[in-house]
Amino acid sequence: MKTPPAQSLLDWYDRHRRILPWRSGLGQKADPYCVWLSEIMLQQTTVKAVGPYYHRFLEKFPTVQALAAADRDDVLSAWAGLGYYSRARNLHACAQQVVALGGFPQTVAGLLNLPGIGAYTAAAVAAIAFGVPVVPVDGNVERITSRLFAVEDPLPGVRKALATLAAGLNKDKAAQARPSDFAQALFDLGASLCSPRSPACGLCPWREHCEGHKAGIAPTLPRRAAKVAKPVRYGIHFLVIDNAGQVLLRKRPEKGLLAAMTELPGTDWRMEPWAQADILPYAPVQAEWQHCGMVKHVFTHFTLEAMVYAARVSHFSNQAVASGFLAPVTDVETLSLPSLMLKCIKLGLKTLAV
Repeated sequence: MKTPPAQSLLDWYDRHRRILPWRSGLGQKADPYCVWLSEIMLQQTTVKAVGPYYHRFLEKFPTVQALAAADRDDVLSAWAGLGYYSRARNLHACAQQVVALGGFPQTVAGLLNLPGIGAYTAAAVAAIAFGVPVVPVDGNVERITSRLFAVEDPLPGVRKALATLAAGLNKDKAAQARPSDFAQALFDLGASLCSPRSPACGLCPWREHCEGHKAGIAPTLPRRAAKVAKPVRYGIHFLVIDNAGQVLLRKRPEKGLLAAMTELPGTDWRMEPWAQADILPYAPVQAEWQHCGMVKHVFTHFTLEAMVYAARVSHFSNQAVASGFLAPVTDVETLSLPSLMLKCIKLGLKTLAV
């Protein structure tokens, strides 16, 4: 299939490129650390949401060396709220490996050997930071490609075919001469004109070469297979505070969902709802527990319905503290607490304030 001219896209990009915190200026060389960090943060997250986290993270860990030397809990704490916490653990491990290597590998193959870096991220860092002529294929590039070539087969089954087509978008001399700009131009086109809904085809530099536009089906592409309903899991979490304003917390296991993150004590997350009689044996202390309500949280593969119970005690016994640790309730937002646990704590505090 004939690919559109790269030069027309690059001309558009030179006029309309987005100003992003991690993006180098025109004519400036990209910082591999900033490119890598932003790409990891942007996985499953929007540019708007990432901005504040990126600035705070970079202030705390300004270089890959600083990140590698940091305590993992500090990294998890700085990441808290961005979700998909395996990314933070891999980020820390990757930084340590990069420092051990003396810097980031400058090839796709070398980058793929680092923790937490898959095919897309390796291509993005290689293209943007090191000028390797490859096309990173994210959701934006998939959408552009499906419309350019009028690919009507649905995702996710057609993903491999779209990646093959996308890989050829940079085959002409203009794209080969500016690999970094071409990759970012594709991202910007997908984030602006070639948007998921109501694409601005009339302003697109590739509209004359877009088969989806010619056929009048561009807004309907890419097609997606019908979604399967997510299963529901059920859990119980307990918020307990002593007279000194301390809350009992604990660390999750080193492996699995939300690994090594901080949480409220509670039950396992299982497929069957918890009966009232089964709940109290899991409570961390004996107390007058109040039912606070339910927090619903959507993970990638399931939805969690977590019931929250809250109580006050005069002080914690050594036995209670042995299963976790205490922290001032006023400091919980500075800990490596996932957003799910922050929601549970807020719900519990609202009940105790009544």
